[in-house]
Amino acid sequence: MADELHHTEPFVTNPDQVVEQALNDYGTYVNDAMARLYRFMGLTTLEWAANGAIISDIYGQEYIDCGSYGVMFHGHSHPQVVAAVREQLDRMAMHGRTLPHKWVAALGKCLAEITPGDLQYSFFCNSGAEANEGALKLARAFTKKPGVIATKGAFHGKTFGALSASGRELYREPFYPLLPGFIHVPFGDWRAVEAAVTPEVGTVIVEPIQGEGGVIVPPDDYLPGLRDVCDRHGLVLIFDEVQTGMGRTGKYFACNHWDVTPDILTTAKALGGGVMPIGAITAKPPIFELFNDNPYIHSSTFGGNPLACVAGIAAIKALKDEGLVEQAAEKGAYILNRLRQLRQEYPQVLRDVRGKGLLIGLEMGKEAHSGVMIAELAAQHVIVIHSLNNPSVIRLSPPAVITYEQIDIVLDAVSKGVAQAAAVDAEL
Repeated sequence: MADELHHTEPFVTNPDQVVEQALNDYGTYVNDAMARLYRFMGLTTLEWAANGAIISDIYGQEYIDCGSYGVMFHGHSHPQVVAAVREQLDRMAMHGRTLPHKWVAALGKCLAEITPGDLQYSFFCNSGAEANEGALKLARAFTKKPGVIATKGAFHGKTFGALSASGRELYREPFYPLLPGFIHVPFGDWRAVEAAVTPEVGTVIVEPIQGEGGVIVPPDDYLPGLRDVCDRHGLVLIFDEVQTGMGRTGKYFACNHWDVTPDILTTAKALGGGVMPIGAITAKPPIFELFNDNPYIHSSTFGGNPLACVAGIAAIKALKDEGLVEQAAEKGAYILNRLRQLRQEYPQVLRDVRGKGLLIGLEMGKEAHSGVMIAELAAQHVIVIHSLNNPSVIRLSPPAVITYEQIDIVLDAVSKGVAQAAAVDAEL
């Protein structure tokens, strides 16, 4: 319950004034629509500090973070990651890009050790969208074919190539024409992928579990079927693990649940340990050959910088040393079990509960229920997010370091939110 969360004194002496100035500046200099939305939803505060699963606002009020778009798998301000970045900051913050530096090579080795199968070489960038852009370029260069099969409901980013692969018209239509050659088929049906293969198609890109699509877990034959289709037709298979990677689903990578290795795997979000932004493309040696032949054919000024790389190394070390992947599996099972019991009480409001590990989707009976739920949970100091490509689905993506006491507070808040949505329905 919200009352069980700790409240401290405000972080500044005049928080109301600071909040009002920030929201006014947000509306004037950043995005007026967002400023109005914050006010409409009653989010008239500012996040100010964070640690573990807790975000503190400027007034010293605490919120349990089950959102953050999957970035905070290690929790906020993970001490080992912060310490590694702070030490590197004092030593050398940015690389000169002429001499080699140790940490990019060390992170490449770390990724080769935890990614599945014979994935070996990594290219580092700054975000998931950037990683997917580079992966699409790498696949095109290898196959020499322009066609790409993607899925409906997919989300791969909002840059042009990534957006062309993404599967919701709301975000695509204002920017037409996008890149040609992209074909979208239903997610979860490998036969639909095979039916879409033409002589021009060279690449298949999918999320092993759709995140923004509403936490859609595919049938067990889906990823093995995709691997078989790609092998038989000579296609490059890209797994976008930007949201699902780095332990989020209770395995190092979601594709590990089905023992399938892609030709290219993209990561970001939790790779930086919740401290630094970083994305990565990790590929099999034959696929990566073009980048090895000409290392300047694809580049990123800030990609692979020392601060981001030491954060990634520390993040991977924490996964192993603290058993965070195993914690995600155990805590996720606990949450799913409790939520499925709640669904039995309110089947009209809570249509489905699904997910793996600490990527959990609550499909509401109506899209309006999602708004009621998000507002109710925020009022109880629990932060959740809806799915961009499926707004009727609320996502819970807490950090692996969340305690069971905090989980119970979240579940109590969810129960109250579902009951509130049911009450609103009854009044209509």
